[in-house]
Amino acid sequence: MTAHRHVTFTRLDPPHQPAIDAVRGYADPFGDGTERRYECGTWTSPVLRPGFAVTSVVASWGARTPGTAWIEFAARGRPDGAAWSPWLVLGRWADSDAEIHPTTVPDQAFHGGGVDTEEVRIEADRAWDELQLHVALLRREGSVDSAVLDSLGVLTSAVDRGADAVVPPTSTGSLTGGHVLDVPAYSQQVHRNTYPQYDNGGQSWCSPTAVSMVLAYWQRLPTAADYAWVDPDVPDRMVPHAARGCFDAAYAGAGNWSFNVAFAARHGLSAFVTRLRDLTEAEDFVAAGIPLVLSVAHHSGELDGAGYETNGHLLVVSGFTSAGDVVVDDPASHGVASNAEVRTTYRRDQLERVWLRASGGLSYVIHPPDVRLPAAPPEPNW
Repeated sequence: MTAHRHVTFTRLDPPHQPAIDAVRGYADPFGDGTERRYECGTWTSPVLRPGFAVTSVVASWGARTPGTAWIEFAARGRPDGAAWSPWLVLGRWADSDAEIHPTTVPDQAFHGGGVDTEEVRIEADRAWDELQLHVALLRREGSVDSAVLDSLGVLTSAVDRGADAVVPPTSTGSLTGGHVLDVPAYSQQVHRNTYPQYDNGGQSWCSPTAVSMVLAYWQRLPTAADYAWVDPDVPDRMVPHAARGCFDAAYAGAGNWSFNVAFAARHGLSAFVTRLRDLTEAEDFVAAGIPLVLSVAHHSGELDGAGYETNGHLLVVSGFTSAGDVVVDDPASHGVASNAEVRTTYRRDQLERVWLRASGGLSYVIHPPDVRLPAAPPEPNW
């Protein structure tokens, strides 16, 4: 058997502020339950045809939502010649939790698939050949607050993943002599049981901790004023702030992929979710000076030196050794509450396997707009 992998990332060009064209009600299910009226400006993308049968859709965005403003993102799709799926909500999002609690929407099943937190997952025999995205920018009726949509993109893919996935053979290292980026180290473990309203505390904050490391690398961390609400005695106060900023109320966790890149984008960075085909593509980013955040899962003994097992975890790829092994900043820090335990090296074959098998190569790409990405492959996934 061979591993079939198709991945594209498409940047869309919506208006930054669509004209108001409707009024609708919304009652925040995680608020006081009161329905409020919102003016709404909407935009629907052209029909997208990625060129293969799509089994996964994930959106990425960068936006600003002052005051009472917030944004809803949705997608729909269909196989050739079939009826469109219903519009599927990918997120109701704001850059704070003052007006609404940012959230995904559970229990969205349709003929041939469903929504798994931030991802539309489609069965192979009902895979989509066409899809569209829809955005609604909302503000309290009578308000002058206006959301601004700075960027919007969509990851479409069809990859083998899961326990029985067929993954490619281990890739061969391409960085002669190795290359390691100077990424600051933050451990999620120093925040264990801190601010438990956000998924019980730091033991669950791998994704926002990894994103915080990348923000620190680019010198784009939140300001002290941003995280003034965090107890001054808490170390690395930007990490609880990131957990709050990435928190998905329905998922009850801070690991929503789309929300994490949206949090990064709030700090003057370009950020999106994609899938990479193997670690040679990751090496291209490291060679360009861009660390990546990767999604992995592994059982005991599958990742030598990790010191933990996980059903899902995010870590930073900061470089490669001359032998091609992977230098990472792992927020799990071997289960030790110390930033000094974050930097480690994992075997290339093991990390590549637990990454491709678990998430199909899912990665966050976060970089300043003026830092160029490496040349994209013929089927462009960035």
